[in-house]
Amino acid sequence: MKKVLFSLVVVIFTSFVSHAEAQTQKKDEFEFFDTVINNHNQLFQMSCIPSAVEMVLKYYKVVDFNFYDLQNEWQNKTDGSFRDFDNKELYGIIFSQKFVLPRDATFPMDSLFQTIENELRSGRKVIISLPADGGWHMFVVCKQTPDGDFVSYSKLGSHTLILRNTKEIVKKSNGTEIMTYRTPPGM
Repeated sequence: MKKVLFSLVVVIFTSFVSHAEAQTQKKDEFEFFDTVINNHNQLFQMSCIPSAVEMVLKYYKVVDFNFYDLQNEWQNKTDGSFRDFDNKELYGIIFSQKFVLPRDATFPMDSLFQTIENELRSGRKVIISLPADGGWHMFVVCKQTPDGDFVSYSKLGSHTLILRNTKEIVKKSNGTEIMTYRTPPGM
């Protein structure tokens, strides 16, 4: 009887924890979209890199929603890249550029996707560079779908961009760069 009761308690507790984790993930996705994406703008045509960094900073509430200092400094800089934020600490968050490799048949696609999955599982977003209109545009990977793809958000002015086929786009591009970050403990 004790064994049955113990097993029942374990099943109920496991179900509760799994349900709570799923609810937390849904809340996190809604919070990121509703509070960050909907209240953010890309100010300049070429400021998508600092815009994506600002979205991460706003998500962690280390800056106000009216914070646009990075974009205002960058404006329409045409020679910028993730390198400008590599190993840079902003408001306690340290950003890192990853997968600076040729985009060709030797690109380590599985390693890139595994890195993104690991970051998402750890509760962090990933900034990703994706092809757009003959150039590249920065998105923030927010979640993984049940079928394994990634959902990415960005802004173009005040217009919200949502991609639900991020992996497919990366594969067609033969790879891409990403930017990850680390937060202080407890953040």
